[in-house]
Amino acid sequence: MPYITPGDRHQIQMLTLDSMLEPESEVRVIDAFVDALDLNKLGRPAYDPRALMKLYIYGVQNDIRSSRKLEKACRVNIEVRWLMNNLQPDFRTISVFRKVNISSMKKVYHAFNRLLHGEVEEEYLSVDGSKFFACNSKEKNFTRAKLDDRISWLEGHIDEYLRLLDQTDEAEDPDSPVVLTRDEINSKLTEAEERLALYRAYQQKMEEEGLSQISLTDPDAKLMKMRYGYGVAYNVQTAVTSESHMIADFQVTTAVTDYGQLESTLTDYKNECRPDDVLEAVADKGYQSQDDIRECFEKGIIPHVILPDGKDTYEITVPYEKTTDCDPESTDPVELKKCLRAGIVPAAYKNVIVNATIKEIEVSDTDESHGPQTSPFRNEEEMKAKAAEGYFVRDPEKNIVYCPGGFILQQCYVTQKDRIRYTNKQACKRCPNRKKCHKGSKGFREVEFSKDEFAKANGNWLKAEGKAYHAQRSHRKKKVITVVS
Repeated sequence: MPYITPGDRHQIQMLTLDSMLEPESEVRVIDAFVDALDLNKLGRPAYDPRALMKLYIYGVQNDIRSSRKLEKACRVNIEVRWLMNNLQPDFRTISVFRKVNISSMKKVYHAFNRLLHGEVEEEYLSVDGSKFFACNSKEKNFTRAKLDDRISWLEGHIDEYLRLLDQTDEAEDPDSPVVLTRDEINSKLTEAEERLALYRAYQQKMEEEGLSQISLTDPDAKLMKMRYGYGVAYNVQTAVTSESHMIADFQVTTAVTDYGQLESTLTDYKNECRPDDVLEAVADKGYQSQDDIRECFEKGIIPHVILPDGKDTYEITVPYEKTTDCDPESTDPVELKKCLRAGIVPAAYKNVIVNATIKEIEVSDTDESHGPQTSPFRNEEEMKAKAAEGYFVRDPEKNIVYCPGGFILQQCYVTQKDRIRYTNKQACKRCPNRKKCHKGSKGFREVEFSKDEFAKANGNWLKAEGKAYHAQRSHRKKKVITVVS
């Protein structure tokens, strides 16, 4: 049975690019959509920004992210050739366009959502975070504690190599069997010293720039707890529409949790796509930040965050600012903020906020200062000397804490009351004074500081040394608005 006869490659055909494209092809939608945009703000590169924007959107739609693959598609892909009108930019042009105009891409996505908004009426947005692995392994990521351990480990090995060198020099019989030759020891010693110098350079950079960790390949990424352990990643916040299930907005963060990320994820979408309306959003327990929820209300966003266990309402504290110049009927964020801080429930929130009442609460001077505070210690030596007396001393510039045992505690996280918690589990394990410092079941010590605290007494340490210890804290009263929703 004969095969189907193939066509002749040398046969001349009278065709147009448009005739070679399917009438229902998605690239026709991309072409019409980008032509309708105002791209003047993107500048004027060598190629028309509309053409490069079409190419970028096509690449996202078809999983072609590499600039080199997009360059090739401009030559061999019929759809791309049609979309680009036979323009063939090189990969550098494509890459630079994407890099320079990355902030404008969000506006394009918002414009696409506004285009669909006339056909699909959205009720609310759902927000959640997802961890995306970065191009950085855990071996190329260093925290302060990890660097301290590796530096200590290398210093021990260097001392051991130097001891072996001395032992080799003192050996009476040069032909006696040895585990390592002198050349091998020198090679390992040089390698250890180079690594030690590298780690100390990383440590210095972290101290100078106030970093809690450093990633070498993907410098913006951070070590995060993920579903199956820890990984170097980004925490991408995504807002999805309720009806179309399309991504309305997103935010790439390096925050290790979703706590406090709701307002920053929704503000851009609210300002661009729903400036005159109140936006509603739902989120899970990970977003239970009072400050974040308050900021959402003040900017015209109603956050439906899952309530803590055992509660059926939220009670949010808002600073009190007496005013009569506010419009409760307005949905403008400025007016909404004025109303809330004056104890007036805006009309847009009447179905959400039960009441807003003025009351006085007692606050600690350490929790809320009367103004910016400065450290009473002039240098590192004074901090270490104070710590040796039995105190935890915080260095605000390096964001570290010196403990009475002579170790350094690193920031582990920020509490819901915006207090910074410090710890160093590895140091506590090998500390000879651990029992004098900590009597809990954890096996390590954690200490909290507000941004205006610089020294905190270690009560267990002072009592063990027979020193007087009195915990004193001054308080004052402050008027606030309690909003129940």
